[in-house]
Amino acid sequence: MAERPLLYLTHEACLGHDMGEGHPECPDRLRAIWDALEHPDFAALMREEAPRATPAQLARAHPEGYVSGILEIRPNPGSRIGLDADTIMSAGSAEAALRAAGAGIRAVEAVCRGEARAAFCAVRPPGHHAEPGRPMGFCLFSNVVVAARHAQAECGVSRVAILDFDVHHGNGSQACVEADPSILFISSHQMPLYPGTGAAHETGMGNVLNLPLRPGAGGEAFRAAWAEALPRLTGFDPGLVIISAGFDAHARDPLAQLRLHEVDFAWITREILAALPGVPVVSMLEGGYDLQALAGSAAAHLRALMDGSSLPAR
Repeated sequence: MAERPLLYLTHEACLGHDMGEGHPECPDRLRAIWDALEHPDFAALMREEAPRATPAQLARAHPEGYVSGILEIRPNPGSRIGLDADTIMSAGSAEAALRAAGAGIRAVEAVCRGEARAAFCAVRPPGHHAEPGRPMGFCLFSNVVVAARHAQAECGVSRVAILDFDVHHGNGSQACVEADPSILFISSHQMPLYPGTGAAHETGMGNVLNLPLRPGAGGEAFRAAWAEALPRLTGFDPGLVIISAGFDAHARDPLAQLRLHEVDFAWITREILAALPGVPVVSMLEGGYDLQALAGSAAAHLRALMDGSSLPAR
């Protein structure tokens, strides 16, 4: 039987989300990843354009009124509307957000149907800070939770694990799932740091595991934290893993003070795949604000996904 490919989803509409000159969450982030993935190493990727999510699909993670309210914000070309100090919408933001969430939905369907062994979604805006009824931290919709809920509603998956190695705590993802024991949420992140959540005592219904790391921590501390957490993942026995793949824990990143490198992101990717061989994996881009570090780290993550995509089922 032919080896199933790695699916790569993105869309040019994600460039249309523009929060203004000098904002770290900029369209060039996506261009840097696109350029990196033109390398011959990635020639075998199955490439697709991300579809739009529907309001009903978004409403699995957010109240309907919140969804409609965000989608109705359509500033005139060249103008912007600030939702908070960090989160701004431009004329193309709503369309970009629909494509970003839609990428996760399509990725989940592909891996659950056996069309692909794993998938990577290079999309923006990111999502892990978006709470059920509140945009924040550059995020409008909780892309990973929308994807997880779709898997449960439409793909026959009962338990989903969301694994987040962005340098910032995924407060929005946690807020969406902490009362739902069918979803396991594990997050490593710098603490103290924005948004100020993610302490080890935050455990939800026993389905939340936070791995706070001190400023200046490097690969050794990161690997030790995840090595201790991965048995929890294995014991949960999920039918699907969704990764919030933020690369802003890199030593070059300007927004935080962890000291990871490309090899650390490759390591955690391999460890996740090895912990659950044969379980479908969807990875969705979150943070990463140094363009060189972002491109190199995303490429390392993709290479590890590709290398591990042929691991046999348990």
